[in-house]
Amino acid sequence: MSQAFNAVKAEEEHLLCRSYSRYPLAIARGKGARLWDVDGKEYVDLLAGIPSVVYGFFGLTVMVPMVREHLGGNGNSMLTASLLLGMMILPTIIGVALSSIRAVPESYYEGSLALGASHERSVFFVVFPAAKSGVMAGVILGVGRAIGETMAVIMVAGNQPRMPKGILEGVRTLTTNIVMEMGYASGMHRDALIATAAVLFVFILIINFSFSMMKRRSEK
Repeated sequence: MSQAFNAVKAEEEHLLCRSYSRYPLAIARGKGARLWDVDGKEYVDLLAGIPSVVYGFFGLTVMVPMVREHLGGNGNSMLTASLLLGMMILPTIIGVALSSIRAVPESYYEGSLALGASHERSVFFVVFPAAKSGVMAGVILGVGRAIGETMAVIMVAGNQPRMPKGILEGVRTLTTNIVMEMGYASGMHRDALIATAAVLFVFILIINFSFSMMKRRSEK
């Protein structure tokens, strides 16, 4: 009996030594520290709070000349607007997703390691699924901001009311069209802009419904 107990104890010590050697960062931070507790969230929150016009000015002075020089066209294009919108929504998605991941109980991660899973499997198959709802909420918020963005898109998209033939041509979005023409619109023109807003609202509802269906299907 004592030999079996000693063998189990030796195996536990061996596993603990392996864990300590593989994850010295968590041990150095002390009890309760997590491997995904990374510094820099305050900078991500700062990026999320930058006004849209500042992003638009950055795109106009940096991204538009870069696209013009390396890819052709005049730089004010659908590609430039898409890249800028991607930069704008990333801080929102990262901030919400990181808060959701940090809210996962530490016992989930430690229990997965205790069962023999590696760090990668513990994060992607235990911690991340537990925080999936919060991560998807961050994605929805980011996509909603991208769809409703106006000022930055006006500055870099070219503001051309036509159907583009490629991603290097200018375009006018639904929100930009409403902002540019609502001030002087009347009659049928005004009704058309209101219909544009209704189409935008329905489109956002479809996106939210699609994410909800994906969440329900993943939970089954």
